[in-house]
Amino acid sequence: MEVIMENYNEEYERYQRAKKHVEEIRGFYANLIAYFVVNIFLMYINLRYSPQYLWFLWSAGGWGIGLLFHAMKLFNFAPFLGKDWEERKLKEFMEEEKKRKYE
Repeated sequence: MEVIMENYNEEYERYQRAKKHVEEIRGFYANLIAYFVVNIFLMYINLRYSPQYLWFLWSAGGWGIGLLFHAMKLFNFAPFLGKDWEERKLKEFMEEEKKRKYE
């Protein structure tokens, strides 16, 4: 009976993680759509009323950098501080704690 409950709990946790990931992807795509809509609108205003200075590029660039980092985190493309790095550091800290406890 205990084995069945463990399997159920593991399956439920996997489902919850997958559900959270899908919600994060949906949020990213909503952000991406808003990025294009808002920046096209700003570009129109900029080119219509003050084409001599392209100020809309500042908002497009700033928001674009944030969007890039969001995508890198979401799709696990973080060469420096990705999921693997987090897990390695967690294990390292837990091992250090265990060593200190038993010394």
